[in-house]
Amino acid sequence: MQTQLATDLWADLQALPRWGSVVLVVGASLLAARLIQVGGDAAIRRLTRTIPGDVDRVVLRSVHPALYVSVLAAGGYLGTRLLTTDPAWLDPATATLQTLVTVVWAVQLARLGRGVSQELTSDDRLGNRMAPIFQNVWSALLLGASAFLVLTYWAVDVTPLLASAGVVGIVVGLAARDTIANLFGSIALYTDGTYAVGDFVVLESGERGRVEDISIRSTVLRTRDDLLVTVPNSVLNTATIINESSPERERRVRVAVGVAYGSDIDHVEDTLLAVAAAEDVVLDEPEPRVRVRGFGDSALDVELLCWIPAPVLRGQATHRLNKAVYRAFLDEGIEIPFPQRVVTMERPNAGDSRAETPPTRVQSDESAEFAD
Repeated sequence: MQTQLATDLWADLQALPRWGSVVLVVGASLLAARLIQVGGDAAIRRLTRTIPGDVDRVVLRSVHPALYVSVLAAGGYLGTRLLTTDPAWLDPATATLQTLVTVVWAVQLARLGRGVSQELTSDDRLGNRMAPIFQNVWSALLLGASAFLVLTYWAVDVTPLLASAGVVGIVVGLAARDTIANLFGSIALYTDGTYAVGDFVVLESGERGRVEDISIRSTVLRTRDDLLVTVPNSVLNTATIINESSPERERRVRVAVGVAYGSDIDHVEDTLLAVAAAEDVVLDEPEPRVRVRGFGDSALDVELLCWIPAPVLRGQATHRLNKAVYRAFLDEGIEIPFPQRVVTMERPNAGDSRAETPPTRVQSDESAEFAD
């Protein structure tokens, strides 16, 4: 039905005087473009008030100009068809209009990508660093697709160009494989949300530090020794990383201590909890707790578990809690035992005149460093 209507309308236009039909078609396209422009502006204002955020405004304002340019180009094409059917004039005019529409859409889509990336990453420092990467990739894809279409419009054989581009791509890929791996590694780390600037992370190598900077090629960590460690993103993308700042910055601290057998375990628990409650660095929620972990060779193994506001305070909190536990145990008379060894020495020959000497028993107090 619609196809027949369009055919009849085209036949009616061709039946009119040539210049009259051209003026009618071009005038109708101008009117349609104007309606799209005015109506589109009104629609954009209405939608941007009802939809939260600014992404919709960026999208609509980027696509809107390309639409009425396309309508104008369609009117120009129909007018050219009404003026002449000679391929010598019609084909170049058609290719010119198609090129114009393609360039306009490419420019507007490039602006669309830039606007959307800025809106989505305006409050994200890492996103601000990654936005140029996505924008460059988006612009390169648009440029390649537009060039391919324009060459096709003008009947240029692109097969040799594609073959050459493939060879060049292989050469560049082999020469810059590490750089490309780091680039895609940075994109993967960003999309996964592995870490952000300011987070405390622990690498597989055992290095622990705060993320100072994330670039396209590498990530910079500041260790507890105030050293900057630069790690390629391709390595981090395939490694196991512990993010101590995610999903919450609060972290639990374990203070292990041994108490002598025979100690009042309830008294020990109350003393440890009082130590935790007296330290400002320890959070009230979650509440500190005490756990008996096992029966050691010389002591009962007990742990004080408490939470601190940030992983950067782990060393300071452990230091203060250890000092406070030691002082509290001294005040409360709770013994912290250390390993003891009894060594018996006997003469090897019973017939020796010195064998009458009684065996010597030597009791030594050794540090835990030499305990079994």
